Amino acid sequence: MTALHKDAAIAVIGAGAMGAGIAQVAAQAGHPVALFDTREGAAAQAIAGIARQLGKRVEAGKLDAAERDAVLARLSPAARLEDLEGSALVVEAIVENLQVKRELFEKLEAICGDDCILASNTSSLSITSLAATLQRPERVAGLHFFNPAPVMALVEIVAGLASDKAVVDCLYATAKAWGKKPVHTKSTPGFIVNRVARPFYAESLRLLQEGAGDCASLDALLRDAGGFRMGAFELTDLIGHDVNYAVTCSVFDAYYGDFRFQPSLIQKELVDAGRFGRKSGRGFYDYAEGAERPAPQSLPAAAKPACVVVEGDLGPASALVERLEAAGIEIVRRDGAGLIRVGEAVLALSDGRMAAERARDEGLRNLALFDLALDYSKATRLAVAFAADCDASTREAVAGLLQAAGISVTAVTDSPALVVLRTVAMLANEAADAVLQGVGSASDIDLAMCAGVNYPKGPLAWADAIGVGTVLTALDHLQRSYGEDRYRPSLLLRRLHCAGERFHG
Repeated sequence: MTALHKDAAIAVIGAGAMGAGIAQVAAQAGHPVALFDTREGAAAQAIAGIARQLGKRVEAGKLDAAERDAVLARLSPAARLEDLEGSALVVEAIVENLQVKRELFEKLEAICGDDCILASNTSSLSITSLAATLQRPERVAGLHFFNPAPVMALVEIVAGLASDKAVVDCLYATAKAWGKKPVHTKSTPGFIVNRVARPFYAESLRLLQEGAGDCASLDALLRDAGGFRMGAFELTDLIGHDVNYAVTCSVFDAYYGDFRFQPSLIQKELVDAGRFGRKSGRGFYDYAEGAERPAPQSLPAAAKPACVVVEGDLGPASALVERLEAAGIEIVRRDGAGLIRVGEAVLALSDGRMAAERARDEGLRNLALFDLALDYSKATRLAVAFAADCDASTREAVAGLLQAAGISVTAVTDSPALVVLRTVAMLANEAADAVLQGVGSASDIDLAMCAGVNYPKGPLAWADAIGVGTVLTALDHLQRSYGEDRYRPSLLLRRLHCAGERFHG
């Protein structure tokens, strides 16, 4: 697997944000780079923009002035497509339109030498389809960067049906030589990231639609308990609802209406209203000057209990007991089914059932369920759902217990798998199906989700950490609660659980 030599000429077509970013990455790696755009003067303007960005880095002491000058010297605007004839690699980053991209590749095939690799930065179109009209489709592959390309580490290397393995391997090695974190994937709708990430948005949107919690609270739970950098509502506001909704619709349609990827009517309403998020000034949140960001809902302060009883093993939440003990609460340990008893209240980690359902099934009174956390020793907020028979004293007991450990408590409507557990289970489920269908390896998928969308842990590594059986149980309960194919567990999850195996090792 050999990367392109630094002397190899790179061409980038499309001088928008992505094209300019890719050109900058290649120039910083030492390649001579030609940037072409059909809009007169656009390539030169993009290079000037790169110069300004690099200038700011020089002023901040993050880049040597000589290096900046060397990078800029390697960048040049191309006046015509024919000027790209001697390129070793041409990357297109133009409009997401199949026919327009096909026509471009047909022209490039006639212009560029037989050894030139033709790559597409498409985020959603089939590489197989893009190359289908060419005489040599084997030299076409996907080279999908994430925005902003100079900053984001991930690059998806996408193999179409006809892509030559040597071409794919060369792109992988080249991306790595450019300082990126490449992953292999095949040409399926959404590739890795735009497919596997769908549940992150979809489950929060569904919880909002069902009235389980408000935007600020659901976002806070994904951040403060789940360890995600942003919640689904603030992230879609940042991405733009026009963009995020279009990707969801594209993946949904490409999978023939599989309800696992069903778009949200709530998000459609925002798009129809022109409330695209930050760029329009309003989305789920108001970004007007002086607008106040709503705070997450928290239960009021309550008294700290002196003693609790812990029955059995709390599994993934075992660190919570240590944290309670460190807060000065006496812990009495007994055998049992993984419960915490504080006064008359019973607290348990969600297994995917609603609190009312589990209370009925197990004959428990005053039952409260708490949510999954990335790290119970550090989480600053947890979602809790209360069974129907819980009174004010139960709420106060649970709130006082968790608050004593420095954890804010957000009460959500009694919903299957709460917030973080539901989201993580669905992310792991989609990632498992991607492995099962050969879209990518478990290690590449986890790397893609961490490097491409900044997840705190790869979904499959997370499944390993809490137990594949825990994820499978949560999904089984979700599917039973809703009666929908949307929550069907991946065959691979069930297979690994039955064999006692993990995704990694």
